[in-house]
Amino acid sequence: MGLGALFLLFFVMIVISIPIGMILAFLGVLPNLLDPWFAADPQYIIRAMISGVNSFPILAVPMFILSGNIMAKGKISEKLFNFFSYFIADKTAGLPIATIVTCLFYGAISGSGPATTAAVGAMTIPIMVNLGYDVVFCTALVAVAGGLGVIIPPSIPFIFYGQSAGVSVANIFIAGIIPGLLIGLCLMLYAWYYCKKNGEDKAKLKEYEQKVRANGLGKLFLDSFWALLSPVIILGSIYSGIASPTEAAVISVFYSLIVSAFVYKTLKLEDMKPLLIDSIKTYTTILFIIAAATGFARILTFMKAPEAIANLITGAVSSKVAVLILINLVLLFVGMVMDTTPAILILTPIMLPIATSFGMDPIHFGIMMVVNLAIGFVTPPLGVNLFVASSITNVKIEDIVKKAIPFIVAFIFALLLITFIPQISLALL
Repeated sequence: MGLGALFLLFFVMIVISIPIGMILAFLGVLPNLLDPWFAADPQYIIRAMISGVNSFPILAVPMFILSGNIMAKGKISEKLFNFFSYFIADKTAGLPIATIVTCLFYGAISGSGPATTAAVGAMTIPIMVNLGYDVVFCTALVAVAGGLGVIIPPSIPFIFYGQSAGVSVANIFIAGIIPGLLIGLCLMLYAWYYCKKNGEDKAKLKEYEQKVRANGLGKLFLDSFWALLSPVIILGSIYSGIASPTEAAVISVFYSLIVSAFVYKTLKLEDMKPLLIDSIKTYTTILFIIAAATGFARILTFMKAPEAIANLITGAVSSKVAVLILINLVLLFVGMVMDTTPAILILTPIMLPIATSFGMDPIHFGIMMVVNLAIGFVTPPLGVNLFVASSITNVKIEDIVKKAIPFIVAFIFALLLITFIPQISLALL
């Protein structure tokens, strides 16, 4: 079976909506089924799948999923939003900007785009709509800003990239800070422009500001303190060397549990069973995809796919700028049709050697890859964040996409800066 036929079958199966895990598992064993002399037999692929999930860094993923679910139930995002609203609620685009900042902070807790969209959107969208903002605009804002959850560390896709590329997860976490802030700033600038152009209900916003400030900054700070401290503890334990990313994920579970159950008292004992079940369901799906993607990646290696694709790209273009633009276009397309986990596990061994051959740092490439795939959260047909945000407000997907386009343009502008200015990603290393 040729490499071209394998990729054609892969995309055909995606188009007809076969689950990605099933596609990868099937294609992993197909070459040997068609040709018994093919080097990788099913037994080898199964061993590769098992070794792919037998990894210490991957243990961080279920912990961050559980931590994010606990904090969502514990209304941590509400505490963060109230604190940021205190300072800018009466300013132009104050609440949309506070929503984006809340996504930045919540992303530093959950490490997940859809989780950030769900937790922040469920709380902020009703508030903004009641204060006169267009519901479609609010939905699009949260859907796009939710993508910051996989760029601001700790990020679940960064963990997978670190494992696949053989780079330090802690280093790529550090590298994601400035790019995440840059993207957040670009989204804020468009939100400010939109609100300046379309106007806001200043009377309602003034009333809301007085309500938020009624108890004073001191009381609000004390109420929000433990929520604000969450990313400091999680990331501080990693960057100080006290804990590895996996150990920090476990710390985040205990911290979120203690704060939600005993400080804010928003989490009850009976809430834990559905939270654990939901977290397990989410992770088992990811775990199967990881295993299947690992087996499929081994098949691509046997078929010399990295070398073939590298030769194809370098044969078509020769300059570094053209190669980076082409890689970005490929990643943007893949993000539209494939989830981040299999995309990273499959494409990293293929794309990374091409990028490094042109002098690109592996950490810098990892940031660029994840930012591209984060845009896929709000681009059809996959667009996971679109579906999450739509479920909150019942706004049609196509309406959200129309309002999201300017936000996506701002995201892509930040992506270009990140791609061609390596210091944005590497300055803190």
